[in-house]
Amino acid sequence: MIEVPTIEVAQVPDPLPEGVTVLDVREPVEWQHGHIEGALHIPLTQIPDRSDELPVDQQLLVVCKVGGRSSQATAFLREKGFEAINLAGGMIDWVEAGRAMVAEGPGDPLVV
Repeated sequence: MIEVPTIEVAQVPDPLPEGVTVLDVREPVEWQHGHIEGALHIPLTQIPDRSDELPVDQQLLVVCKVGGRSSQATAFLREKGFEAINLAGGMIDWVEAGRAMVAEGPGDPLVV
């Protein structure tokens, strides 16, 4: 089994540095309610078929709601040669740390 490197929200620079792409692997309805600005959205089940859409020259910060799905995606992507890191605590911890989110629809962004 491949090691899944993990980072805590407190260790993530704000703003995110150049060379880091946030990959959100949550479902579309979760994404619409709120996500990290500038993130790339590919639901977990689509990662194998869409990994060619990911930048190979950037570090990927992989995020979901609490860290389970992003851990799976991180392991898969590392096997494929990507420099992926799982965000511990996911969007729940991101919001609790006061980090910014944006929403696709009306209303304030929230984690569902």
